Amino acid sequence: MYLLRPIVLLFLLNFFDAVLTLFWVRNGFASEGNHLMARLLDIGDFPFLAVKLAVGFITAFVLWRWSERKMAKIGLTLALTVYVGLMGVHFVTGLSAAGLISQGFIDRFSILTKSVLAFAF
Repeated sequence: MYLLRPIVLLFLLNFFDAVLTLFWVRNGFASEGNHLMARLLDIGDFPFLAVKLAVGFITAFVLWRWSERKMAKIGLTLALTVYVGLMGVHFVTGLSAAGLISQGFIDRFSILTKSVLAFAF
């Protein structure tokens, strides 16, 4: 039961990711990197949000239901790490959209992000 707060945090990060993605994509600042979710965005906002939040809810339920298992703790830690990194990407996107950082910085940030992801996966 002690994992309830981190699980709720994960769901909230999932929600903020969905809302921020909608905002950036609909205003032309970014594109959706996940091809399945991009197709849902092409259909409309509601299907995108419904699927994104449903996946988040199911994940939160599974983590809560089996929270005493070591695998749930590892998975939750990994998912929170990924989502915190993703919030960093949203933050940089917001700074770029506001014109507060240069295109050169964005290019370097993009290369760094790709290098880290290539190394991690």
